[in-house]
Amino acid sequence: MYNLTDIGTIKEILGRHGFHFSKSLGQNFIVNPSVCPRMAEESGIDENCGVIEIGAGIGVLTAELAKRAKKVVVIEIDTKLLPILDETLKDFDNIEIINQDVLKTDLAALIKEKFDGMPVYVCANLPYYITSPVIMALLESRLPIEAVTVMVQKEAAQRICAPVGSRLSGAVTVAVDYYAHAQKLFDVSAGSFMPAPKVDSCVIRMDIRKTPGIEITDEELFFRMEHAAFGQRRKTAANSISAGSGIPKDVVIKAIEECGFEPSVRAEGLTMQELAMLSEKISEIIHG
Repeated sequence: MYNLTDIGTIKEILGRHGFHFSKSLGQNFIVNPSVCPRMAEESGIDENCGVIEIGAGIGVLTAELAKRAKKVVVIEIDTKLLPILDETLKDFDNIEIINQDVLKTDLAALIKEKFDGMPVYVCANLPYYITSPVIMALLESRLPIEAVTVMVQKEAAQRICAPVGSRLSGAVTVAVDYYAHAQKLFDVSAGSFMPAPKVDSCVIRMDIRKTPGIEITDEELFFRMEHAAFGQRRKTAANSISAGSGIPKDVVIKAIEECGFEPSVRAEGLTMQELAMLSEKISEIIHG
């Protein structure tokens, strides 16, 4: 069994395979030995679960997941890592590696094919550049998964886990809160990686809601409204929503008034329930 967080071991393995880090793929491998065991432990998995990992690096987190789960399926885009993972994970018989781009993968079909009805979790050290697209793809697809535990840039974690209606909240905060309950688990310093990124990271866990956090009748309108509302944060909600969504400004103003909000209200000052109320009121006015 390799010590996959030992820098000397990592350099020896990578050098033997002629591997070079890809900036375009956001590759930073974990060298802090305490991070992946804790991440796997706090993800909620057990010996009856299936796990999807997105991007394996040299397999540090993969090994910890395989120790705890019934089956681990890794989606790894970098073909140069495949022979390395064959070597570093050779002691495990419950790992399957798929060489694909996660954003082009039919995850619903994969879950049905690979996990045979077992509870499924996602656990991954996400490259910063695909954090939001991957998280939203996982949530919006309404996949049969229990929770998503990911390491992301610390600033992104703060936004994702912020209370809706607080200064840090934004469109991604609202979208995540609609589908899941998000919480920060622990911070990870930049020095925990090789090569070290310029910013610190944070592990977050999103437990998928069985039903959305709010009741709305027009989901498409709600997300169109909230995306526009946070698109121009310095503007009032009336101006940003009308400018970014195509909803007539007089309709938005009337809805804001009928909800009892101040005319100058900004989106970041509205709670999840208040955003839902505004969306419902806009829908009522539009459809009569």
